[in-house]
Amino acid sequence: MPDFSCRSVEEEMMDDFSLGSEVIHPIMDELEVVNKLLGGYQVFFNAFHRMGIKDGVVISDWGCGGGDSLRIIAKWARKKNIKLQLIGVDATASAIQYARDKSRDFPEISFILADVMSDELISNQFNIVISSLFTHHFSDKNWIRLIQKMSDCAADYVVINDLHRHWFAYHSIGVLTSVFSKSKMVKNDSKLSVLRSFKRTELEKLLKQGGYNNFSIKWMWAFRWQIVIPTKEEKNLIKN
Repeated sequence: MPDFSCRSVEEEMMDDFSLGSEVIHPIMDELEVVNKLLGGYQVFFNAFHRMGIKDGVVISDWGCGGGDSLRIIAKWARKKNIKLQLIGVDATASAIQYARDKSRDFPEISFILADVMSDELISNQFNIVISSLFTHHFSDKNWIRLIQKMSDCAADYVVINDLHRHWFAYHSIGVLTSVFSKSKMVKNDSKLSVLRSFKRTELEKLLKQGGYNNFSIKWMWAFRWQIVIPTKEEKNLIKN
């Protein structure tokens, strides 16, 4: 039985930035299916609704992978007649290649091939920085550094979408991926992602260690945490 009492430090297979397109591209397809099935995109839309997103907002998705979140956000914005600029950031070249190919019909989306901690990302470069199932890849110490970097680069808000470490989530994703996935990596990493993820008390502790007192943490289906951090003192915290 896995240990759910603390975060796993075991690395996921996907943490290898050198993975080629023959490995990454089929995985990106499967991960998009998982997000659709488990309501992962609603974490962002719930936050955007409370923020009141308007024309001209620049949203950057860190650890964007195949860019599926940005394409879903672009479709949502088009339906609402909101003009956004969407920028994905990822350190895996094959993922960025896949994302660019899949996003050709979305001129509002662009991508940056870079490590999210690099100097290519600068203060107030974006209005909102988001991430989806990304922050659990970082150790506690580096998680704090990542959130501080995200906050520095976001003029308005940081929105984090990540997993709740729970036995039901672990076993459920194991069953789901065993049914539809053909990828050894997806089957392995999906369960390991849960073991590397968070409980609410851990998130609260890490945020406070990072110097944050103004934030919201909301549990959403399916076993997702929505963390919203206003990045400027004059910004009001959006309530749950």
